Amino acid sequence: LFGTLSTSLYQKSTATNTMAKPDLSTTLAGIPLTSVIYNASGPRTGSSAAMSKIASSASGAVLAKSATVASQKGNDLPRTWHEENGAASLNSEGLPNSGIDYYISSKTITETMGDNPSSKAYMVSISGKNISDNLQMLSKISDTIANDSGNKIAAVELNLACPNIVGKPTIGYDFEQMEDVMKQVASLPCFRQTPPSFPLGVKLPPYFDRPHFEMAAAIINQHKSFVRYAASINTIGNALAIDHHAEMPAVRANGGDAGLSGPAVKYTALANVKAMRELLDPSIDVVGVGGVQSGMDAFEMILCGAKAVQVGTCHWVEGPKCFDRIDGELRDIMKRKGYGSVDDFRGKLKVW
Repeated sequence: LFGTLSTSLYQKSTATNTMAKPDLSTTLAGIPLTSVIYNASGPRTGSSAAMSKIASSASGAVLAKSATVASQKGNDLPRTWHEENGAASLNSEGLPNSGIDYYISSKTITETMGDNPSSKAYMVSISGKNISDNLQMLSKISDTIANDSGNKIAAVELNLACPNIVGKPTIGYDFEQMEDVMKQVASLPCFRQTPPSFPLGVKLPPYFDRPHFEMAAAIINQHKSFVRYAASINTIGNALAIDHHAEMPAVRANGGDAGLSGPAVKYTALANVKAMRELLDPSIDVVGVGGVQSGMDAFEMILCGAKAVQVGTCHWVEGPKCFDRIDGELRDIMKRKGYGSVDDFRGKLKVW
């Protein structure tokens, strides 16, 4: 009897332990991700050496640095700033990167991903200085994929949240310009074919007024045949930190004006994720990004409808170990609430 009881208790305990590890996997733009949490483009993504550390972590995918046509060094130092208590960060980096050829080469991808036994996705980000640059890079990526059967580019993220055209606002804030950019992108052969050569995501700036949410979503929805996700949000522009000892801006470039990130932007990011999930076509996924530094932050993003969650500033400060920590914290929250997978609570924010 004792042996039978012990066996029964052991089996029950084993079953409980098996069920006790919630599933964090998801799909984004039809691409399987090993975890719903992965890195944002920008911090610690400039080289294969840096990205390989992300690939070796619990991050569900690897997103490369936003690329320009040619390599560039970026703005003069100091171009970043962190509030001493960690509440906020600023950056005006000026897109330092190694150029698009570097980030789409099989050599870079292999050095980044290694043997990749879990088949993590490698994604490319682009942010050209003008629409011509973006079209050139998209065409180059398409040609690379078509001509290299071993190339492992899973998706491309087009940054609409940086000011690319001199004399014009950020693309995502100038809806006439945004509509024109998307029409030109849609005209490329790689997106006229069915299916498109690769899934395209768009990185959006933060919006603060409901009509702006609606206009941005309407433009994106026109191109649902190839736009498969929207990442929201990029930094909040034109923030200023003062070095009171030196009595000057903490950041050198652009008169000190820089993009605000970190915990201070989370609440704006949550509102943007919620609104975009409500307004975008269901076939277009939403990626939540902005101020995520804990499992609870990620939980809230998913509750607002995020299909996946990017981590930027926290990765910048803490390094790739942040992905293992955030994954663990999210699992603990899910276990406590009785959720077996992220699908169980995604987009299920309750109303009053």
